[in-house]
Amino acid sequence: MKPFIKAYENDEKLQEDIKKISGNNVKDEDIYVLSHDDDRTKRIAKNTGINTIGAKEMDTGDAVKAPFESKGDELRTKLQNIGFDESESKNYEAEMDKGKVFLIVTNSENVEQFLI
Repeated sequence: MKPFIKAYENDEKLQEDIKKISGNNVKDEDIYVLSHDDDRTKRIAKNTGINTIGAKEMDTGDAVKAPFESKGDELRTKLQNIGFDESESKNYEAEMDKGKVFLIVTNSENVEQFLI
C-alpha cells in the first residue's frame, strides 16, 4: 500500500491535521513530516509527537550515505525508502524546494476521511 501524502504551506494547518489523524486511531509511528528545512521538520514533529524519516525507516546503505548527499538527494532517498517511486520522489522534492512541507502516513487506509 502506497503511503498517503499531502503538501502544506501552513504549519498550523498541518499540525491541526496531524491531531485529527492521531485522534482517529492512526499510530503516531505511522505519521511523518518532511521538508527541506530540518529545523522546521523537527519543530513540527516535536510539537505533534510524530516522526521524521530517519535511519529506522531507511535501509542501512542509504542511512550511511545520507550525510554525504545533497539535501535534494537525501530527501528523494527518504521518500523512496518510505514507499514512493523515483518519479514521485522527484516531484515531491521539487515541491519542497518551493517551501512545501509534507504530511506522510503509512500503514493506514482512508486517511483522507479524517481530514474533511
